[in-house]
Amino acid sequence: MAKTKHYTGPEVLDMVGQYMSESDTENVKKAYEWASELHKEQKRKSGEPYIIHPIQVAGILAELKMDTATVISGYLHDVVEDTTATLQDVRDNFGETIAQIIDGVTKISKIQYQSSQEQLAENHRKLLLAMSKDIRVIIVKLADRLHNMRTLGALREEKQKRIAKETLEIYAPLADRLGISTIKWELEDLSLSYIDPEQYYHIASLMNMKREERISYVQEAVDQINGAIKDLELSHVDVYGRPKHIYSIYRKMVDKHKAFEEIYDLLAVRVLTNSIPDTYAVLGAIHSKWTPIPGRFKDYIALPKANGYQSLHTTVIGPDGRPLEVQIRTHHMHEVAEYGVAAHWAYKKNRGSNKEANVDDNSQQALNVIQGILELQENAKNAEDFMDGVTGDLFSDRVYAFTPRGDVFELAKGAGPLDMAFSIHTNIGIKTTGAKINGRIVPLDYKIKTGDIIEIITSANAKPSRDWLEIVSTRRARNKIKQYFKQLDREDNIAAARELLSKNLRDNNFNPSDILTTENIQETADKMHYHTPDDMLAAIGFGDIAVPGVANKLTEKIREANEEAATAELQREMLEEGHEITRDETAFTKRQKSTADDIVIAGVDNLLVRLGRCCTPVPGDDVKGYITKGRGISVHRVGCPNIRAAQLQGQRLVDVQWEDENGSKPNYDADLTVHGENRGGLLNDVLRSVNGRTRYVNSVNGHVTKNGMAQVSLSIGVKNSEQLTAIMDSLNNLPAVYDVERTFH
Repeated sequence: MAKTKHYTGPEVLDMVGQYMSESDTENVKKAYEWASELHKEQKRKSGEPYIIHPIQVAGILAELKMDTATVISGYLHDVVEDTTATLQDVRDNFGETIAQIIDGVTKISKIQYQSSQEQLAENHRKLLLAMSKDIRVIIVKLADRLHNMRTLGALREEKQKRIAKETLEIYAPLADRLGISTIKWELEDLSLSYIDPEQYYHIASLMNMKREERISYVQEAVDQINGAIKDLELSHVDVYGRPKHIYSIYRKMVDKHKAFEEIYDLLAVRVLTNSIPDTYAVLGAIHSKWTPIPGRFKDYIALPKANGYQSLHTTVIGPDGRPLEVQIRTHHMHEVAEYGVAAHWAYKKNRGSNKEANVDDNSQQALNVIQGILELQENAKNAEDFMDGVTGDLFSDRVYAFTPRGDVFELAKGAGPLDMAFSIHTNIGIKTTGAKINGRIVPLDYKIKTGDIIEIITSANAKPSRDWLEIVSTRRARNKIKQYFKQLDREDNIAAARELLSKNLRDNNFNPSDILTTENIQETADKMHYHTPDDMLAAIGFGDIAVPGVANKLTEKIREANEEAATAELQREMLEEGHEITRDETAFTKRQKSTADDIVIAGVDNLLVRLGRCCTPVPGDDVKGYITKGRGISVHRVGCPNIRAAQLQGQRLVDVQWEDENGSKPNYDADLTVHGENRGGLLNDVLRSVNGRTRYVNSVNGHVTKNGMAQVSLSIGVKNSEQLTAIMDSLNNLPAVYDVERTFH
């Protein structure tokens, strides 16, 4: 990683003096002197004078050319929390606007990050809502976090990893959403260096090994591009090599399972022009000189990214037949790409005054995130729901669709016609009956692609269906649909919930009248933190909580009692047969109940039958058995290594089959391993998917592998292989999951 700039107090004042008025520069100097006085006795963890930190934060903000209020807030962002100064002191000395920014930053700084998912979600909600009130709060916080990451080495390892993970999951995506790539890339690289230092330095060393060769190659490409565009006679064109960031290489290696040598866009050139027509002229000259690689051209000028980013991207077969990535943009687009919303800040119009900051029309797209945050906050039922919406709707990849009139709508990748209908207006969504894509009728579960022309078909008499909750992908649409059903008669929702619970209980061999007692419903509502039982039932009725989860809690005590009785009965039967029960077998007997009744053994009766713990067969699996000494028939899935081992050892194999391949009881354990992308919410997605299809989840654990991928191990109870296959298919359909396999132990 390139060595970062270390600012001195006078250097920051020189920087702001280049774009601020003399009076505003004096105000910045006043803030610097006051902060120096307040922090003069304080030291950082590294032993350095504390004032170094505010100077660096203000310097980062000055590099972004932020307005006067923001740079002053950079100097003063810690004074209320860490010195004797009060917010009123700030207000008296520097005005209400700066006091509000510092108050917002101080509140964010007081957030205590804990390990629980719910607490993390609540903390992040506070952070995002602070941003929604004045975006300068988060820009100051990003500068604060960037300098803290630059000096993270002074902290103990556990704290380094925690802060780095938090930075990678929250602050880097925020910087990206605001288009401030100069901060985003550094936060990502620094985070990776603490989260996975082995991979970070491995990639860095690989990049350095052929550094001179790459520099020479890029320079040759730069020279040839300059030659190719010479005849265009363009003015103020800059052509230069673009360094690739370590984290972006790491993500390509992890996400696409590529070795370092297979990543061909390590080599990149950037071309900056004066105007949009010039960018397309340069593109034409480059494509005339070198053959473009199909599928690698992207026009972010015609269709900008959600954060306002604009550029032409192309990959060509460059010098020596090697792939070369080229980005072409105007100088102004480059400023936006580097500094995002900060590049549009009002200082350009009012010379850095402390007036309320405004942004020009070009940056409005980047600030739409604010409105999205406020809408999600209004509709979320809790902090985790809010964060799911933020990460799913606001920080996801985007697609761009058109109305027949040519209006452009930006949607989260995976959105469908209903998502677009609700983004246009709630009443459009509610009255939707169908959609046409590019003139052709499509189902409502169609996934929109960039460039689609979408016509929403409505009817005055149409009403939403509960099935829509399974079709839509954006949190906004889902919330609007839920609100519609919440407004229906509450008693109807409660009655519907009782019927849904009764059906679920009957399907799982429970008598609803035994389970749905007043006392049991009250106890379950208390466990699930509802004020009244009717509140819980109403939530089920309008689809706010899943029926299987509530049914699982309602039957918890009965299932535990049944399992204990089954274990005792099986142990008694085994003792009567003269089989000594070990501690291992005691723990395992729950799974063995009724096994002898479910397995048919060719030519043999009255033998103890055991299902192999190594491969966890379930009804419907192809199975084979072998005779063990004193332990009856051991039954395994065909293909289990223990079957092959038994053959090699000369043990007698026997033909076995399931008496009922559909399974008599849903209590057969199956072990699964889920491999996926290491991202926040993966474990929740996995559990939600599994809980929707079985009420038996025996154990779950997960970890991050050495290559940065997530691995989740599950032991679940199923009725047969058909149910297990449905669960595996459901898991495979999760966006972050790339493989699900049954486990052999």
